[in-house]
Amino acid sequence: MRTLIENATIIPMTERELSLRGSILIEDGIIKAVGSISGEADETIDADGMIALPAFVDAHTHLAMVLMRNYKDTSENLQDWLSEIFPIEDKLNETDIYEASRLGAAELIESGCTTFADMYFYAWSTVKAAREAGIRGVIGQTFMNDDADAEDRIRNIAPRIIEEIGDDDSFRLDAAVHAVYTSTPECYERAAEWVRERGTMLNTHLSETRKEVDDCIARYGKTPVELLDSLGIFSVPVYAAHGVHISESEMETLKAHGVSVVHNPSSNMKLASGIAPVKQYLKHGINVALGTDGASSNNNLSMIKEMNAAALLATIANMTPSAARPYDILEMATIGGARALGLDGRIGTLEEGKEADITLINARDANMAPVNDPFSAIVFSADRKNVDTVLCRGRKLLEHGRLLTVDKEEAIRKTTERWNDILRR
Repeated sequence: MRTLIENATIIPMTERELSLRGSILIEDGIIKAVGSISGEADETIDADGMIALPAFVDAHTHLAMVLMRNYKDTSENLQDWLSEIFPIEDKLNETDIYEASRLGAAELIESGCTTFADMYFYAWSTVKAAREAGIRGVIGQTFMNDDADAEDRIRNIAPRIIEEIGDDDSFRLDAAVHAVYTSTPECYERAAEWVRERGTMLNTHLSETRKEVDDCIARYGKTPVELLDSLGIFSVPVYAAHGVHISESEMETLKAHGVSVVHNPSSNMKLASGIAPVKQYLKHGINVALGTDGASSNNNLSMIKEMNAAALLATIANMTPSAARPYDILEMATIGGARALGLDGRIGTLEEGKEADITLINARDANMAPVNDPFSAIVFSADRKNVDTVLCRGRKLLEHGRLLTVDKEEAIRKTTERWNDILRR
């Protein structure tokens, strides 16, 4: 199957500030050429007036938390919010997770995203929903509590997720250790050992709030970064969500170990967690990705919104618009996310040999025109309504704004039904 996307303004994300007018040739889900292309194709997509760019990578979310969207939105802080959320999560079952994950997948696709990194429960249900939707996922085997609990999860939960994934390389199972305040050092060590055995990666929340840092120092005499470093956790590949309260010396530690930081600006603002030092991360050469976090603490899964929030937050935090330029933000949402998840050899840029995860943004709309700078247009002007077409591995998931793989109305109805039932439990 050969597909030709022609007449597009292409942002390949292979070179800083590079954009070009041209075409993209896809064959059997792989990009064969980018630029000036001629030849026969089974399908031709006229992308005149559109911007073609790599599909977005949501490097940190809790997909099924769309269940709790618009719930407990005035909690005082993260800890207060979690005290409301944890009891709800204790009531969840795999059907809840499946239906909510379908809705979450639909929302990702509609906002131009084809890859997500997840940390949640009953993860086999999320794999099933994401596969049906046609997107790819880095799935987290959650770890909390102590090493005995970690061992139990490895023996009794992970095999079911692995079975659901099967030989589908659209998915990978990583260790997702919740945080230093819910997981003991021994839990982290067992999770890291499991990662080393399997050759995968470790995902964790890290230094999200000042309280987390202060409590960690009080308990262990070390900050979260110092604690994990002392335990040897950074000896395995790690991508860490939030990284709001991290010092310059800790940044050197993260850089030395190749740890990626996943920035979640909307969630950090909503829960009053603080402002991540993104400008300093970039200065230190740390790879920064972008995540939405869950829809309960965002309240949506739009990477377009997240890019806009990240850009504006960096500007006001540093009192200069150059703190994180539009290209920097777009890099976080595409190739930066792919690097964080170890997928940069497959996705994140539009170039020959990469898998064809592509988003087409309609720039011929009142909120976009004129497109003086395509990078600024995406980061500052675009909205979900501008997402026209989305492909994952060359397969169309969205065409002219219409979902092709998920019945959205059904997903909304069933997720609402599940939530109403949860409230009665």
